[in-house]
Amino acid sequence: MRLFASRFDTLPEDCISKVISHTSPRDACVVASVSKTVKSAAQSDLVWEIFLPSEYSSLVVARSANLLSKKEIFLSLANDSVLIEDGKKSFWLEKASGKKCFMLSAMDLTIIWGDAPAYWQWITVPESKFEKVAELRNVCWFEIRGKISCGMLSKGTHYSVYVVYKTAYGRSYGFDSVPVEAGVGFVGKEATKKSVFLESGVDSRSGFGYSGISHAAVSRAFRMRRPWLRVPREEEEEEVEGERERGSNVEGPKERVDGWSEVELGRFFIDNGCCDEIEISLMETQNGNWKSGLIIQGIEIRPV
Repeated sequence: MRLFASRFDTLPEDCISKVISHTSPRDACVVASVSKTVKSAAQSDLVWEIFLPSEYSSLVVARSANLLSKKEIFLSLANDSVLIEDGKKSFWLEKASGKKCFMLSAMDLTIIWGDAPAYWQWITVPESKFEKVAELRNVCWFEIRGKISCGMLSKGTHYSVYVVYKTAYGRSYGFDSVPVEAGVGFVGKEATKKSVFLESGVDSRSGFGYSGISHAAVSRAFRMRRPWLRVPREEEEEEVEGERERGSNVEGPKERVDGWSEVELGRFFIDNGCCDEIEISLMETQNGNWKSGLIIQGIEIRPV
């Protein structure tokens, strides 16, 4: 390390900065510990402006943009999300890589029957980053769709898509034993689909649940009209052992540090020439049972 530092220090500071700008925000912070010269280069505006999106000046208050260093602007966009497009989307940067992240608010989604107060209502909750969230009152046709332009996302990046939600009054109805079909793909092309559960469905006392069960097994169970939670896990695991080995497991909810829950809906890759739109869907229209009690904040898109 000392030999590296001594050789690196002999370069002009702007050359050192140029080299560091081809790495990542995480690498820039790590290499800053090599020496005072390298630290100065690693913290320069030349480096951190490369890590910022080209439109960064429109995402910060004009006064702040003039007073803050480029690294400070980067950290402000990584530590806190910014509302864009009239408050219908939020934007932030992943701190380690500088990749762009977004959340499409419920207001930015197409929700079937979303304008009918008997089925959905729009409410304000203090823990949401958006002005309004969508509360599911009662539907049997559950369908939510969203789109985002590839041009808004970071090129050469693998992304994951999540629905972010919570249950009203700590409990939803109609989702604990019914899988929801999630789809993620490019508009005009066949989407990659998977089954997800929006309510935790594992009962340790009865031994029933869905953890590790495949999409194919879920689909087969409902085609055969089998009550899902009445299938002992041991029996189902034996039945779908081959399918599980192919890695097509059903996703369940995970708790987030912000108090919301999330379920991964799918993944996609943005290549350098992508100019399409990504379409995301979440629906359950086959079973016909009534569903209620979810509060949808939005759909989050962040690097894998």
